[in-house]
Amino acid sequence: MPKPRLILASASPRRRQLLEEAGYEFEVDPSDVEEPGPEAGVSPSEYAAGLAWRKARAVASRRGSGLILAADTVCAVEGEILNKPVDRADAERMIRLQEGGDADVITGLCLHRGDREEWIGAVEISVVRFRALTDAERLAYLDSERWEGKSGAYGVQDEDPFVSVARGSFSNVVGLPMERLAALLAAHPSLLD
Repeated sequence: MPKPRLILASASPRRRQLLEEAGYEFEVDPSDVEEPGPEAGVSPSEYAAGLAWRKARAVASRRGSGLILAADTVCAVEGEILNKPVDRADAERMIRLQEGGDADVITGLCLHRGDREEWIGAVEISVVRFRALTDAERLAYLDSERWEGKSGAYGVQDEDPFVSVARGSFSNVVGLPMERLAALLAAHPSLLD
């Protein structure tokens, strides 16, 4: 089955790269949806799925037609959501929270057909293992500013030596679970009409 043409509701270069490498045709139309912090009592999965739906809906409402793909990825440690750090101190807090343990990486996906108000969603969870850092390693990493714009303050695609995927999809940790995307498209052919 040929891959459908998608409208990616994201400016993420990592998501673009994953789609390109998998052979998808797509155009980019970032949603520009605000990403407020989670409300009390909202699980990381609910939060990521809700943001993905809001992003897809925003693009669908202005496009009118086409198959929109939106995603939102967050990290979570014991239920605490770690979004993109707001500054260096926040990045250090997130890194220290994850050091020496495992963190969940959760991506909410939404495929939306604006012309028919038809959509499906899914959540993919992977586990990342974060080794303990020395003070010098932590300082060097914070100085590198590679944490900027990344949920949980790191990017597994950057080959950071202190983080590895312990369980689940590597592409999910990068920001778009390609296996789950393919499965959703295969299971819902009506979205492709």
